[in-house]
Parts: sequence; C-alpha cells; structure tokens
Amino acid sequence: MNARPSSPPVAVRDVLTLAVPELGLRMRELAIRQEWARTVGPDLARRSQPGELKAGTLTIIIDNSPWLHELTLRSRELLQAVRARHGASITALRFALGTLTPPADTGRRTRPEPTATLDGEEMRAVAVTAAPLTDPALNASLRRLLAKDLLARRQRVTDGGRAHPVALREDS
Repeated sequence: MNARPSSPPVAVRDVLTLAVPELGLRMRELAIRQEWARTVGPDLARRSQPGELKAGTLTIIIDNSPWLHELTLRSRELLQAVRARHGASITALRFALGTLTPPADTGRRTRPEPTATLDGEEMRAVAVTAAPLTDPALNASLRRLLAKDLLARRQRVTDGGRAHPVALREDS
C-alpha cells in the first residue's frame, strides 16, 4: 500500500473564498468592523466606523465635521494602520459624514440589574429627612437620592467594598 504525501490543512475560509469571491470581500469587511477599535484606537473608533469596502477603497463613516477634518488630515496614518492589519488590498480610504450605527448584538446575555428595596425603617428615615422640604419635586428628588445612597452603602458592605449598580424600587 503506497502512502500518499499528505497536504497541509486548508482553512474552510480559504476554500469558500475561492468558490465564492464576493464572500472574501464580505469577510474582510466584517474583520475590519470587528477590529476597528484595535486598528485605529479607542478615541477614533468612538467617532468613526468602517463602511463599505469597494474596489480597494474603504469608506469610513464619521459622526461630526471636526472629526471628519481630523481623520482626513490623518488619512495616510490611518491607511497604513488598516493595511498593516488587513492587507495591502485596501488601497485608499474615503471619509464620509454620517450617523454611526450601534454594533450588532453578539448574542451575549447580560445579567439583569439586581432590584433592591429599602426596609420599613429605612423608608421612614428617608421620609423624615425629606419632610421639611415642601416643594414636591424637590422632596421626591431628595427621597430618591437618600434611598440610592442607603442602597449603595448596603451594597458596598455586602460586596466587600465593591460597588455594583442597583435598580431602586421605593414602592416595596
């Protein structure tokens, strides 16, 4: 039995892009979007996002005119950063003023915020402290502030000093 020399493994991505060339372009666009903050840094990523990649030109959407001007001035530096990370097939950048879209949902579930309530004694203490205020809006604001402060203090004690956000419910 003759043993055939084995070939190195081939990534599925490479096989698919050979079969469907447009898929390679879409995969590159996706990689650019996912790595945008690492490519240009968090400050620039907060004000911009990559758009369409067409014929080697990457469109970058910027949310306001001052940043559009700033990025236009830094276009050579940005092109070098994008090319270093995503290859020389990106030949130019085009800047456009527009509205940034929020990142797509990654499917990760976030924990719901815990709901905490004041006990009866704490609610009475808050009411007594806020009672001298006759303005209803000011009184309500002070009660919410005092209640949040009590809940935050309680949370720090139970978490060993680490504060976590707590949703407030005074009606319990």
